[in-house]
Amino acid sequence: MKVKKVPLRMCLGCQEMKPKKELIRVVKNKEGEIKIDFTGKAAGRGAYICRNIDCFEKCVKAKRFEKAFETKISDDLYDKLREALMNENG
Repeated sequence: MKVKKVPLRMCLGCQEMKPKKELIRVVKNKEGEIKIDFTGKAAGRGAYICRNIDCFEKCVKAKRFEKAFETKISDDLYDKLREALMNENG
């Protein structure tokens, strides 16, 4: 029987390759909106982070989301993303 290949993605925070299902996808859609995609299926350009707040903070500090999405991201949007991540983690 053929073994399925597990899709890997790199976390923008810790720069480690991890299975796609272990990461959270942040997506920028055609309208330019940036939000957390909990389904992993939303249309648009995606970037991945681990499910811990430390990786998110590393991304913010190094402006990795801005580099990935090639756009300026406001502090207000970072706060909304941080809140959504904290709510998801419980």
